Amino acid sequence: MSYPWQKLGLNADQQADSVLAAMTDDEKFAWLSGPMAIPLHKGEKIPAEAIGSAACYPSIPRLGIPAIQQSDASLGVSALGGVRPGDHATALPSSLALGAAFDPDLAETSGKLLGREAFCKGFNVQLAGGANLIREPRGGRNFEYISEDPLLTGIIAGHNVRGIQSQHVVSTVKHFALNAQETGRVVADSRLNEAALRESDLLAFELAIEIGQPGAVMPGYNLVNGEWASENAFLLSKVLKGDWQYPGWVMSDWGATHSATKAARAGLDVQSGSNLDECAWFDHPLREAVARGEIDGSYIDQMIHRILRSLFACGAIQHPAQRGTPLDYSWHQLMVQREAEQGIVLLKNAQQTLPLPPELSRLVVIGAHADQGVLAGGGSSAVTPQGCLQLEGVDFMGIQTPKVYHPSSPLAAIRRNSLAKKVDFVSGDSIEEALNTAQGCEAVIVFAQEWRSEALDAQGLDLDDHQNLLIEQLAAVHPKVIVVLQTGGAVTLPWLNKVSAVLEAWYPGSGGGEAIAGVLFGRTNPAGRLPITFPASEQQLPHPKQVDPSTTTSLPGVKVKGDIFQIDYNVEGADVGYRWFERQQQKPLFPFGFGLSYTQFSYDDLQLCQSSDTVTASLTLTNCGGRSGSEVIQLYIRPTSGRYPSRLAAFRKVFLAPGESQRVSLRLEPRVIAQWETTKQLWHIVAGEYDIFQATDAATPGLCGTLTINAQTFGYRVA
Repeated sequence: MSYPWQKLGLNADQQADSVLAAMTDDEKFAWLSGPMAIPLHKGEKIPAEAIGSAACYPSIPRLGIPAIQQSDASLGVSALGGVRPGDHATALPSSLALGAAFDPDLAETSGKLLGREAFCKGFNVQLAGGANLIREPRGGRNFEYISEDPLLTGIIAGHNVRGIQSQHVVSTVKHFALNAQETGRVVADSRLNEAALRESDLLAFELAIEIGQPGAVMPGYNLVNGEWASENAFLLSKVLKGDWQYPGWVMSDWGATHSATKAARAGLDVQSGSNLDECAWFDHPLREAVARGEIDGSYIDQMIHRILRSLFACGAIQHPAQRGTPLDYSWHQLMVQREAEQGIVLLKNAQQTLPLPPELSRLVVIGAHADQGVLAGGGSSAVTPQGCLQLEGVDFMGIQTPKVYHPSSPLAAIRRNSLAKKVDFVSGDSIEEALNTAQGCEAVIVFAQEWRSEALDAQGLDLDDHQNLLIEQLAAVHPKVIVVLQTGGAVTLPWLNKVSAVLEAWYPGSGGGEAIAGVLFGRTNPAGRLPITFPASEQQLPHPKQVDPSTTTSLPGVKVKGDIFQIDYNVEGADVGYRWFERQQQKPLFPFGFGLSYTQFSYDDLQLCQSSDTVTASLTLTNCGGRSGSEVIQLYIRPTSGRYPSRLAAFRKVFLAPGESQRVSLRLEPRVIAQWETTKQLWHIVAGEYDIFQATDAATPGLCGTLTINAQTFGYRVA
């Protein structure tokens, strides 16, 4: 049977129009509001066609349109609450690990893997593309996001989305925007002036959307400048659909819709998880608003057109998802192992402790269930491969979500990679046992963990007291203590000066144990660079005190209106993370972009030029060490006037053999150089002198030059 949308030569908009013209009102409204497709209560039914996931919207067989099956999230195809018993999925490393790799090609490859698994499990929408800037280092979902920098975040998120959609699966980008903390996330009002917002959080989304062309955008639970993100006309209509001419659809987060008329007029297209809201706003209330004339019927058609257009654009209708298609999980595990290896950051390596020599006779591995697997973050993004260890977690939307360890045992991998005659393991629960076991061994590898989850911010930046004490006491009696961190973000390390080496492995996914062992024993040269700043203490942060709705009255500068409380991000403005530290002239524990290698690199001959409004920099990179390895070239810019602190304006990851050199040219992103002029609604590069410098991290400049840049203004095309 053929359908009108199959006529040759039609583009995605024309295909969408051909289907829209044949849809009934009931078919349209069935796509605008839907419940979570996971039973929240005993006896609760999910949509008839649902395979068990975040959402399902009905098929239209007479028009050749498959059901819209939506699954979480950026880190793999999840099965929240065990909704699909026996399902297996590859767990990707955390998005922070992907950010630490500084590699757009890797991000795209990772997205292809995720999209392929979604497609073969019957899903045509993946709720991926986390692109929030990490403004709050204690944020519970930081592991789902990429970095504190808009350029790095936008490029990596965009390529990851592009990879997902290459597999005929729509990807979202989320959570639009300024959704920086989980504590009180449904009542937090994020306050930030437009210029700072455009130069930071919105720029990350703008770049991600340009590169990845995601089919859908998901606003957050929070308010932005006094309006819920899901009914914020400035965000959804002015910026997203107006300035950026975004053609896809806007879906709410689950339980984040607050109205019918206001939300629809503001630019929301779909109410997601309607059973978690006060009512199904985009069902009968929206129908009634149309009947009363509050919403023109053309609004409804525009909403449906956007959904159809995105599905056609990535081929989700032309190539329906094939549930049950076999997947090579072994190959996928190897792929995510390689991804994890690229994201591991070597933070310390005193006296070249690492890589460990193979001839050691006895090692001891301690802590963090390293005999079982590697830690994962919690919430809707949690992936539960077969064989994973599941411990007590948190209640999430009425569903018990466990604390998961992915079945990639670091202990087993260390035993395979080492030639040591004996590799012991102790849990670390008993410090006395750990100290006794460490006696006489040649190296101690301590796994330290910090678990984070959606709906639950970290309380401070410290590891728990027991782990800190364990590491302190081991370092006091053993000269070679190596700490492997598995964290959902930045942590403080009070014992840093007492240990020999530190690796940041983040949440490394289904191949994490093998990836960690590869770095420890030198099969892999560590190439990760920090995508976030590690503060020396919370007192260095723009918001040292955590904002909690239960304690807002005791926090200076926090305003409360009813249940809503404001977070004033104007304190740091656009200067998030490393920019804030430079502005305040503070030295962090580890700066953004930092990471050590088993080889050494040198830079030479920095050349700067501006041609046809394009600023470029070229330099020569040489591997002057004895091992092959990758270096991340980082270029920063700042006006000599000091108008704003240094900003990452370009980066590239380069792999070189020992002694090899490469001449590299990079284009600086003009919107990073520019500032937003709110009154004129355009970007403006102020004419003048700018320092442009190569750096091994945001706090350590290397080659530097000064370039006089011409004035330039640019805005957005008019719809």
